[in-house]
Amino acid sequence: MSLFDMRKPFEENIHYFLKWTVLAAVIGGLGGLAGGCFAKCVVWATGFRSENDWTLYLMPFAGLIIVFLYRLLGEEKNRGTNMVIESISSHEEVTPATAPLIFISTVLTHLTGGSAGREGAALQLGGSIGSMVGKRIDLDEKDLKIAVMCGMSAVFGALFGTPVAAGVFSMEVISIGVMYYAALVPCLFSAFLGAWISGALGVEPERYQILDMPQFTFSSAAYVAALGIFCAVASIGFCMLLHRSEHLWKERIPNPWLRILAASGCLILLTLLTGTRDYNGGSMGLIENAMEGQARYQDFLFKALFTAITLSGGFKGGEIVPTLCVGSTFGCVVGQLAGISPSFSAACGMAALFVGVTNCPISSLIIALELFGGEALPFLAIVVAVSFTLSGYYGLYSSQKFVYSKTRTEFINRRTND
Repeated sequence: MSLFDMRKPFEENIHYFLKWTVLAAVIGGLGGLAGGCFAKCVVWATGFRSENDWTLYLMPFAGLIIVFLYRLLGEEKNRGTNMVIESISSHEEVTPATAPLIFISTVLTHLTGGSAGREGAALQLGGSIGSMVGKRIDLDEKDLKIAVMCGMSAVFGALFGTPVAAGVFSMEVISIGVMYYAALVPCLFSAFLGAWISGALGVEPERYQILDMPQFTFSSAAYVAALGIFCAVASIGFCMLLHRSEHLWKERIPNPWLRILAASGCLILLTLLTGTRDYNGGSMGLIENAMEGQARYQDFLFKALFTAITLSGGFKGGEIVPTLCVGSTFGCVVGQLAGISPSFSAACGMAALFVGVTNCPISSLIIALELFGGEALPFLAIVVAVSFTLSGYYGLYSSQKFVYSKTRTEFINRRTND
């Protein structure tokens, strides 16, 4: 091979690196600012709601505003995160209106007590930002997909403070079995920059401490594997609940105005019947309680139910924080019943349910390590592997594709079950 032949691919790689370093800085910077502001607004909305119980009764009005805004901007058929995923796996386009709509609608949902998260909304907010930047500088179709993933990573990292997981998740969530390694540098760079900017704006990264972690022995490893089995079943149930609820609400109440009013009424009634506001909003307090070993037996069931009604009824927000909440409270309860450290079980349950609904084992392990530290690595690896394998082809996102089988080395190219 001549010197010229060796130099050409090297020059192409340098061009790629410099090009995407600059673009990642732009998208990561915008994503960090948007994500930081979004996080501060959600925190404000949560705090205001916690101090003013009457905001719960504004939920029907917030719901009508959300429906009105989506109709006003012609986004009634906006499919949210599924649209962002399909913009990478197919020819779907992320609309510019997605970013402001998901920002405002998620804040309204949290302000009035809808049970939703924020990180799932980050995928839409970031994907829209990446798409707008890419189109503005006239990127081609393949590079535009990388720009969308960059935006997803930037805002996810900004909101949760887990930049490594954010960078990998955007590459892994699209097609299970295949990762878009061409986006590795852009996604990681934008995720770290987004997390740094949001941190500078005062957004605290999420971190949890595991109490009473057992030694890694055969019995403790067997317990974690069993917990992974239970969490796989729970993740299937959670996904089925979300998807079936969506189909049921749309079938029974086709009118979006009436549907969101009915969902509001159900959520208000359930909140009053349970006698607590713990299941409204992101329920970060439930996660903290679970990590302290104090989850109640009914917490994971009520959180799953509240989330299903909120999202299927037409309110906006993410599915990821509710997933972490359901996983941590479920794991904590299993630990209480088994006589194993509930805090440790909550951490394992959180990781196991996350992988069960997202089908992203690498991202799930990384986010668990960023949240809990490396000491629990052997346990986290086992519970993630078991839950991923046994959770089948269910998932939060109907547009997600399984390129390869979970149990055989064969090409299947199928979508998630719903």
